[in-house]
Amino acid sequence: MPELPEVEHVVRALRPVVTGRRILVAELNLKRIAPELSRASFGRQLRNALITGVGRRGKYILFELESGRMLATHLRMTGKFVSLTTDESLPPYAHVVFYLDDERRLVFCDMRQFGRMRLITSAQRLPKELNALAPEPLSDDFTEEYFLKTLSRSRRSLKQLLLDQTRVLGLGNIYAVEALFLAGVNPLKPANKLSKPRARKLYQAIRQVLREAIDAGSTLQIDMADVNGSYLGTTERFWRVYEREGEPCLNCKTSIKRIVHGGRSTYYCPSCQAR
Repeated sequence: MPELPEVEHVVRALRPVVTGRRILVAELNLKRIAPELSRASFGRQLRNALITGVGRRGKYILFELESGRMLATHLRMTGKFVSLTTDESLPPYAHVVFYLDDERRLVFCDMRQFGRMRLITSAQRLPKELNALAPEPLSDDFTEEYFLKTLSRSRRSLKQLLLDQTRVLGLGNIYAVEALFLAGVNPLKPANKLSKPRARKLYQAIRQVLREAIDAGSTLQIDMADVNGSYLGTTERFWRVYEREGEPCLNCKTSIKRIVHGGRSTYYCPSCQAR
């Protein structure tokens, strides 16, 4: 599933394709992608809408419209956008098609059909799932004070807390594991038992791994015209610990371990992350 760095790169790829473009026709071919709207209402409310920008809130992609409304999209596991001419054949799983005023189509494909779209009537009236999100992890609102207070109030394991988007935003399994390794803290440790010095180290590690992933291109090889590509299609492995079970730790050469925690694989160094 794409995490914050992946979604950030999708947003950057979308901006030059759709900003300033008008949606002539919007076709919702699979109702479950936008469950709150009928197919007719989806098309009617987005017809002739001018896209003024593309932003992000956590893992949500926000298409900003001239009317003040926004179309929020969550890619979930396999959702992706592709940009096609009107002559090109639609790819498989083309569940939403936007016909733009430059004779191109923006197509939302989703093999597993977990992706979701919803129309937000006003930026001042965000739905509860967006309002409940924690501060953006690379913004000034995500302060060290906020993070320390969040840890002190939870008895959950650090790994579970870092995956809670209402507490720490943008981390999925990959970057939670990476941040914990970089900070040298055990993923199973109760959040409220972490000392302040180590909590400050984890705070910095979270911001570092996200910046590194964004700057490095993350796990993405995005080509908006590639109907066969995947947002997670690269074979490059730049992670320090994720998916490195049995390989030597980059710091101490101890073998990396993998455990299943909260239903997800957790990779860690038993020496560097003993505490």
